[in-house]
Amino acid sequence: MSSLDVARAELALATLYLNKAEARDKICRAIQYGSKFLSNGEPGTAQNVDKSTSLARKVFRLFKFINDLHALISPTPEGTPLPLVLLGKSKNALLSTFLFLDQFVWLHRTGIYKNKERAEIIGRVSLFCWMGASVCTTLVELGEIGRLSASTKKLAKELKGSDKYQNEQYRAKLRKSNERTLALIKAGMDIVVAVGLLQLAPKKVTPRVTGAFGFVSSLISCYQLLPSPPKAKTS
Repeated sequence: MSSLDVARAELALATLYLNKAEARDKICRAIQYGSKFLSNGEPGTAQNVDKSTSLARKVFRLFKFINDLHALISPTPEGTPLPLVLLGKSKNALLSTFLFLDQFVWLHRTGIYKNKERAEIIGRVSLFCWMGASVCTTLVELGEIGRLSASTKKLAKELKGSDKYQNEQYRAKLRKSNERTLALIKAGMDIVVAVGLLQLAPKKVTPRVTGAFGFVSSLISCYQLLPSPPKAKTS
C-alpha cells in the first residue's frame, strides 16, 4: 500500500469512529472529567468546561434508555448461569432508569423543568442507579472471566502437545478474556466516579480523584469503541 492509501484507510477509520454518537459522547466525557481533575472543584475556566461539557453530553443520551430497555427484555445466550442472567438484567434495568431520569436533569439545567428541589432528588436517584449498574457490571464481568478461565484451561489441556497459541479458538478466548478484564477495570473505576459525584466519601474521593478516575474510564471507553482495522490484502 502507498502512503496515500494508508492515509485514506486511516481517515476512513477515523470517520467511521467519529460518526458514532457513542464515540463522540465518550470523547466529551474525557474532556469533562479531565476538566474536573484540573479544576478540583474550584471555580474557573476548567470548572466551566466541566459543567458545559456535562450539559452537552446529556443531549447525546436523549432516549438512549431505550437501548437498555430493549436489552432487558431480550433473551440471554443459552448456557448463561442464572445469577449472571439476573445481574445482567439488573444492570440493564438500572442503566435504563439512570438514562431516563437523567433527561429530567437535562430539562432542569436548560430551564424547561423549573422545580429545582425535585430535579436535585431525581439527579441523585439517577446517579445511584448508575452506581448500581456499575456494581452489577463488575460482578457480571468477574463471573464471565471465571467462566472464560475455566473453558480456556480445558481447551489448553485438549491442545496439550501442540502450540496452543496457534489455535484460533484459544487465541479468541484470550482476546475475550482481555476485553472482559478491561471492562471490569472500567466498571470498578465508574463506581469510584459515582461515589465522587454523590459525595459519599468527600474526604477520600475528592473532585480531583473523581476527575482522574472518570478521565481514565473515558479513555477505556474510547478504546473499546475503536473500529477494527481492515485486514491487509495479500497478493
